[in-house]
Amino acid sequence: MAVAAAILVGSVGMGVSASDRIAGTRVSEPSTAPAVATTGDRYVVKYRDSAARSQAAALKNALGRAGLDRPLQATANASARAAVSAQVLRRTAAPGWHVVTTSRRLSASESASFLRELAADPAVVSAEPDLLYQHMGMAAPAAAPNDPNYAQYQWNFYNPAGGVRAEQAWETSTGEGVVVAVLDTGIVQGTLDLANNVIPGYDMISDRRVSRRATDGRVAGGWDLGDWVEENYCTQLGAPPHPADVSSWHGSHVAGTIAQETNNGTGLAGIAHDAQVMPIRVLGSCGGFGSDISDGMLWAAGISVPGLPANTNPAEVLNMSLGSGGQTTCPALYQDAINQVNAAGSIIVVAAGNANGNAANYTMSACNGVISVGATRITGGKAGYSNYGARVDLSAPGGGGSVDGNPNGYIWQVTNGGQQGPVAGNWILRGMAGTSMASPHVAAAAALVQAVVDEPLGWQDMRDLLKETARAFPVAIPASTPMGAGILDLEALLEKATEVPCDPEVEVCGPDATTIQNKVPVPGLSGAAGSEVLYAIEVPAGVSGPLSISTSGGSGDVSLYVSFDEEPSAGDADYSSTRPGNSETVRVANPQAGTYYIKLVGVRAYSNVTLQARHN
Repeated sequence: MAVAAAILVGSVGMGVSASDRIAGTRVSEPSTAPAVATTGDRYVVKYRDSAARSQAAALKNALGRAGLDRPLQATANASARAAVSAQVLRRTAAPGWHVVTTSRRLSASESASFLRELAADPAVVSAEPDLLYQHMGMAAPAAAPNDPNYAQYQWNFYNPAGGVRAEQAWETSTGEGVVVAVLDTGIVQGTLDLANNVIPGYDMISDRRVSRRATDGRVAGGWDLGDWVEENYCTQLGAPPHPADVSSWHGSHVAGTIAQETNNGTGLAGIAHDAQVMPIRVLGSCGGFGSDISDGMLWAAGISVPGLPANTNPAEVLNMSLGSGGQTTCPALYQDAINQVNAAGSIIVVAAGNANGNAANYTMSACNGVISVGATRITGGKAGYSNYGARVDLSAPGGGGSVDGNPNGYIWQVTNGGQQGPVAGNWILRGMAGTSMASPHVAAAAALVQAVVDEPLGWQDMRDLLKETARAFPVAIPASTPMGAGILDLEALLEKATEVPCDPEVEVCGPDATTIQNKVPVPGLSGAAGSEVLYAIEVPAGVSGPLSISTSGGSGDVSLYVSFDEEPSAGDADYSSTRPGNSETVRVANPQAGTYYIKLVGVRAYSNVTLQARHN
């Protein structure tokens, strides 16, 4: 919840005016947010019946069955307890969902009883706490751009081991015409080196204690007013005691990686620097409520939200560098919202999380329909804090923090230097590390693709393209902590996205196969009995030692067939492995340079199988 304290580490000169210049640099170490907080007096409920009378009755009956509708006198073991009432505060944009408040904060046991009784009511589909979530931060044409701090600070764009090959990609796309929504702390209005690429969004925060505005109402703009906290300020929202902390300006940093102005002789560069970023402010002091975040997703994608004007610039891509510090499943409210966003044609990219745990146990990666991004260091290896697992689709630079030193341990962008609210003209280079910093690399990559393809890609096709073109990790990733298909490779991504389909009338076309990368496992495969799926691996010239192709894990029974330069089949393959179960292996002692095609055939239905090809 609280961001690690920023450390002033020096000053740098910039090619900007004296009245509006970058004054210095600060770095923030990655930090894991605490367990997801609940206020104890705010819930989200999905009703079957839209009638206010039946909704009120469901709340009253649940309180009665839980024994919360009457006061209790103090005893030797418990303090006095006031009677509880509940009311619907508002409906959310996700159909059927409403925000409900209780007259006082409920204890953990009272809350569990209330939710259990509420969910048992025939008028209710689902009931959950309205949790507070935190951000996951602190966690040019063929030549490099002329931004003066690019070469020193932005290793993540060009470093051969840990970078994303941005310079080569800019020859093909800069994201022109695409809108990327940043659901975060907002963007400081007028941010130096970014303002020209920002279009107004909305401040979705509906609680003045979180927004630090004068009222609870939502307002247009999405501007970051600061997320500072005084000592123990968040205890009023159910958080444990905590120290004071300054504003993070997290959303401006994330937005800068996506679309910082580039080749303008100022500051730093952004990946999709001709795209537009739209601030959707959902996080403030102490974090942000899930009900506000879900409405923010829907409004960003152009879906109607009660009480708000229509979004006339729907975002093709949503970046969500936020989530749970503690383990939690995907809230039903979130999943409903994500499903609507995907149906509207928008793509959601999320940070895998900073707990060094299985991403499947943390929101947002626990949700379906999102692209989850892990974090790597300048070496191309796993960042120590990054979540991992089958839910991580691919990785991108997040920075290793102090492990890799300053500046190579951080992802850098221009942010405000104010301690609480933004200070006019006070701009600094801020280095942050975290999966929050990795996610916007991929959101920007999606914008680059959408800007050049004939038809926009849906989230599944975009995820598959990103995974297919990811490059192999340059250092070994332990099998116990898989980090997805590889590191984001913008050059390969755009080459594949703009590849002209083979025309069989004028050329010889190879089989339609999904490309896999050397030493990068492809997990979670499944198929029905009799199903066939074709993969391919490119073997470069000069490979020494065997090419090993294997399947493992899961349940059911799959067989493996491999041929060089042509599609194999059960009756015609250069190599095969057909043992019972899923442990199949093919070894090619002296592989040729070229394409090996790999076919998986379901002898019986199979699931959760991992495919991997390896060569030296």
